[in-house]
Amino acid sequence: MPMSPSTALPAAFADSPLSVNRLAAVQVQALLERADALRLQVRRDPRGTTFIDAGIATRGSTEAGLRIAEICMGGLGQVGLSTRADSAWADWPSWIEVRSAQPVLACLASQYAGWSLSASKEEAGGKKFFSLGSGPARALAQKEALYAELGYRDQAEAAVLVLEVDREPPSVVLDKILRDCGLQPPQLTIILTPTRSLAGTTQVVGRVLEVALHKAHELHFPLAQIVDGSASAPLPPPAADGLEAMGRTNDAILYGGRVHLTVDADDAAARQLAQQLPALNSRDYGKGFAEIFKAADYDFYKIDGALFAPAEVWVSSLQSGATFHGGRCDYELLRGQWQVGC
Repeated sequence: MPMSPSTALPAAFADSPLSVNRLAAVQVQALLERADALRLQVRRDPRGTTFIDAGIATRGSTEAGLRIAEICMGGLGQVGLSTRADSAWADWPSWIEVRSAQPVLACLASQYAGWSLSASKEEAGGKKFFSLGSGPARALAQKEALYAELGYRDQAEAAVLVLEVDREPPSVVLDKILRDCGLQPPQLTIILTPTRSLAGTTQVVGRVLEVALHKAHELHFPLAQIVDGSASAPLPPPAADGLEAMGRTNDAILYGGRVHLTVDADDAAARQLAQQLPALNSRDYGKGFAEIFKAADYDFYKIDGALFAPAEVWVSSLQSGATFHGGRCDYELLRGQWQVGC
């Protein structure tokens, strides 16, 4: 049975003094200063909006992806690259590690890709545009019901939004972003990270903790009780094909993501969360994501929502000191999907 919804969420985050946009602004400036070293291209449009290309007309880099993932978390998370392998897959060389002392704000109020942005073929000048915006600007726009639940509203003089796309948004979408955020063009930075790029692949896998928080929210676990989080997942090589790249990044989390949540809850609630959260609870579990997506006629909404979760979870209760475990990783599936040879 799913957990009961909490009615105490707004009070937990309504008075937060933290501004995800102001915290991220420092990281955005650092990214701009290192643009050449990180193989990024920066341009300002005629109105003054800053665009950072992390993999469309430039190579980008894994390091850029790590920094962009931290920007997505609104300056409230740390994302790094490790060669420390899980002993069950000791020959895989690269692992993403994520942690946050403010996991709800970092992951759900900032990092989650929840802002739907679209334009018709006519509006976009010949080709339809669609993207799910992620990052701190969402907390200014307040276009998602999630913010009413969190009770969190950011206030900042500038904002940054991350789009997983292979082209810049058309002017009609840009105007919407500016209008909804209450910003002038020079106050907005947009980072473009196609999934098939080095930076794009990295920043998507860097969402492994966020995927766990989103699943906890879907299970109606009281978010205010999640007080700390850390996670890891293997970093796949980028794929030239966009669908395959999306498949690899999702598989990294669904079959290789490992998450540890610390909660201010009793043992029964912690145990239930550990049991219900992992991806193996989904009827679609066991196949590569690209295959699942194709079978669903390329419609995310036809995929069982329980699939969008990390592979393995530990939940520790602050009230008792006990830790509960659920799920498992499937590295053999990843080895096959990523074409790992001898």
